[in-house]
Amino acid sequence: MKKFSTKWTVWFCGWLFPLALLHVLGMQSVSAGDPSRPNIVLIMADDMGFSDIGCYGGEIQTPNIDRLAAGGIRFTQFYNTGRCCPTRASLMTGLYPHEAGLGHMVYRDRGAGYHPYLNRQTVTIAEVLKDAGYRTMMAGKWHVGHEKGQWPTDRGFEHFYGIHIHVDSYFKVLPGCPVYHNDRLVIDATEAPPNTLHPDQPWYTTDVFTDWSLKFLDDAADDERPFFLYTAYNSPHWPLEAPDENISKCEGRYDEGWDQLRREKLERMIQMGVVDADTTLPDSQCPAWADLSASDQTESAFRREIYAAQIERMDQNIGRIIEKLDQAGRLDNTLILFLSDNGCCAEGGMFGYRWNENTKGNHDQWRNQSGRSSSMGEAWSNASNTPFRLHKRWVHEGGIATPLIAHWPDGIDQPDRWCRRPGHVVDVLVTCVDVAGAKYPTQFDGEAIKPTPGISLKSAFGSVDDSSTDSRPLFWEHESHAAVRQGKWKLVTLNATDVDAWELYDIVRDRTEQNDVAPSHPKVVQRLRDQWTRWARQANVLPWPKDRTEKN
Repeated sequence: MKKFSTKWTVWFCGWLFPLALLHVLGMQSVSAGDPSRPNIVLIMADDMGFSDIGCYGGEIQTPNIDRLAAGGIRFTQFYNTGRCCPTRASLMTGLYPHEAGLGHMVYRDRGAGYHPYLNRQTVTIAEVLKDAGYRTMMAGKWHVGHEKGQWPTDRGFEHFYGIHIHVDSYFKVLPGCPVYHNDRLVIDATEAPPNTLHPDQPWYTTDVFTDWSLKFLDDAADDERPFFLYTAYNSPHWPLEAPDENISKCEGRYDEGWDQLRREKLERMIQMGVVDADTTLPDSQCPAWADLSASDQTESAFRREIYAAQIERMDQNIGRIIEKLDQAGRLDNTLILFLSDNGCCAEGGMFGYRWNENTKGNHDQWRNQSGRSSSMGEAWSNASNTPFRLHKRWVHEGGIATPLIAHWPDGIDQPDRWCRRPGHVVDVLVTCVDVAGAKYPTQFDGEAIKPTPGISLKSAFGSVDDSSTDSRPLFWEHESHAAVRQGKWKLVTLNATDVDAWELYDIVRDRTEQNDVAPSHPKVVQRLRDQWTRWARQANVLPWPKDRTEKN
């Protein structure tokens, strides 16, 4: 037999043999520099209402988010799960939160479906994309497991800077909320944490999380791999804290109160095409603004000014990420997704935490106390969630409807349009896997992985689809608030244990859930309730844990 020459032996061992080995091992051999595989940037807001931002009819000034909308597509019927930890669990894993093991919050372990961390029958976006040759990076609030072994770096992220649990202040790090860089503790409780990347600037979480996002992008410049960046802001979650220069720009904006704001927002939403022209506002349980005392109006308006300032500061920082990508020549082939983890929150009662007779003079006290020192309250939350009912923690539309913007110049045809098909956060992982040319595994690290109920949104990027219905069922449960939507029907309840408490809505005609038609469609109610119960049993929602509520 003729022997191989030295030249061909070196060529085979240095090139063909490694490729053959990769094929045998079942690993992906897609070129890391393949321009068809986009970079992916996922940006999450925290407790932001459906119609707060400008491109959804809001009064808050968000030119950078609006820029993404103008260059991409906006979804009118996209859903989260109604609460921070469950939504993040679904977002990361493509599963319903109880399937991922985190059906409630991260502070107690109530067993299967209600663990304080992601279980190992899940795979995260970062784990799938890392295996597919992506560089994986995260900055911000994790909130799906804060014990060692549950951190972002344990679940596929190569680079992380942020907080594993909730964030109790924008201006300082409080006990129980330490900051980590990868696996290393870098800031424990301190009143004046250092801004390590910009020592001349004060610590403010929205700025700092962006600083590290930009650092990660700079570090990725020399990496031939495409990247996945997840930036998870804590804005605009309470406590109400924003830089003075942002607050001052909002001064006087809310002096007319929440009643006027709701009316103006709905009018803009109808003009923009966010909702149908015949949409009306549900009755409000909030007091009329005109009935408040002058001092109460002043303080309440100021709280809303700070809330708006938090979002406007976040928008400025999102603009920094957009500009970084643009300057690097990577914006066109980067899929940017922006959404909120739940509807605006009503926590703290009608007027928010620490309601008192002081007006703007107590702002410094709020900053010193933080934690549950201040919130906006139910009345303003009602305006943030215009035109929908209820708030964060409920699964009526006000709690689960989120704006979703997708921006990808190289991958989205006919930008600056609405997509009216329903979607759910379980779709985000599937979409990322799809556009990356990756594969969702059936096994990972020796564990069988649950199949995802999500579908890819990629088909919406390439064509105009005004369909407002979808044949698949979508499910929700949080603190016994429950819902199922299929096609035009949505069955929803404040108490899933009460068979008489379920409400039925034609959600296509009645998105604001004002006309309960359950009495006239008993068969539809029975079918959907049975469907929800079957799902709840297989998804680890049932059996109920003894205690299903927890404040945070």
